[in-house]
Amino acid sequence: MRTIVSMPGDGIGKIVLPEAIRLLDAAGFKAEYVHGDIGWEFWKKEGNALPQRTIDLLEKHKIGLFGAITSKPKDDAAKELAPELQGKGFVYFSPIIGLRQHFDLDICIRPCQSFKGNPLNFIRKTANGGFEEPIVNTVIFRQNTEGLYGGVEWTNPPAQVRQAFETHPKMKNFAHVPSEELAISTRIVSKKATERIFRAAFEYAKTYGYKSVTVCEKPNVLRETSGMYLKIAKQIAKEYPEIALWDTNIDAQMMWLTKNPEDYGVIVAENMFGDIISDGFSGLIGGLGFACSANIGKDVAVFEPTHGSAPKYENLNPSIVNPIAMFLSACMMLDHIGEKEISTKIKNAIAKVVEEGKVRTYDMMKLRGGENVINQGAATTQQITDAVIANL
Repeated sequence: MRTIVSMPGDGIGKIVLPEAIRLLDAAGFKAEYVHGDIGWEFWKKEGNALPQRTIDLLEKHKIGLFGAITSKPKDDAAKELAPELQGKGFVYFSPIIGLRQHFDLDICIRPCQSFKGNPLNFIRKTANGGFEEPIVNTVIFRQNTEGLYGGVEWTNPPAQVRQAFETHPKMKNFAHVPSEELAISTRIVSKKATERIFRAAFEYAKTYGYKSVTVCEKPNVLRETSGMYLKIAKQIAKEYPEIALWDTNIDAQMMWLTKNPEDYGVIVAENMFGDIISDGFSGLIGGLGFACSANIGKDVAVFEPTHGSAPKYENLNPSIVNPIAMFLSACMMLDHIGEKEISTKIKNAIAKVVEEGKVRTYDMMKLRGGENVINQGAATTQQITDAVIANL
């Protein structure tokens, strides 16, 4: 029997993760779930949103299911620390980023696949005035541990940091800016990590029958970092002659994704660009209520919906949030550990519920979230789970 580290986290994570476990149980997945402390509550009480005890659990069991976390800017986070921790040098750092970096969960996979009958699916106008609904089946491979989210940054950079940057001729444009008025964030990428994500992306495309891999970067401006991505992509593409290599600029891609989203198969991007493009594509398939993801390392993997903690919905009774992104994340976990039959059974049940359209959460009904949506016909979170279970 598998042991899964269950990390509900904050806000609606505490709602959707238990529902996913209920679904997994009903589908016949045999596992023991151990709770892992993570999130805002532990930041406030302990000055650490990712306690060592949770890291130890993942070290031991290797697989985690994660709900959601609350993050706030540095100064706001410091104000919420317990009084006895104030002024002790504690600095908030996102626990999910902490997990990615500690376990080198360098490959983030974010499928964006539309379900037939979903009223939130992207449609576009045709030349004759009608409408068409393209099938979106795109998978984003986002580099998870480097780039702009690598955390190498300074406000009021130390003298040696500033001196190092000033060896670059472009820094002369900032020579007049005092250090105390300067903030610097870096975008660092490495050859090894870039090779690993492109090889994983091409292997995924080969396994699942995708015809193209797209590099979504900005090499015409970010010549060194995006340039490395494009160069390595071209090298690895030679090993997969049956798969076309495309490259797009992130800004142009955000325009094209609403023009011809059905053209794109697997897309690879650095951390921030991958974050942007995956949210863009998720909007075409119903939004964050349908957006799942996997964080894959060599030894440890953590699976999570990409939505936030949405604290304003946490205490609504009954709950109204859409749990499907969490369900699909659990399916990614099942695929990863070789339980593809159960995963397929769950995904087929979700597809049937969406296509039938009898049970829909408020977002699928295009309603503004609030406690009154139940009176307008929206299903509760638990009713969605019940409907999927009934269709297993």
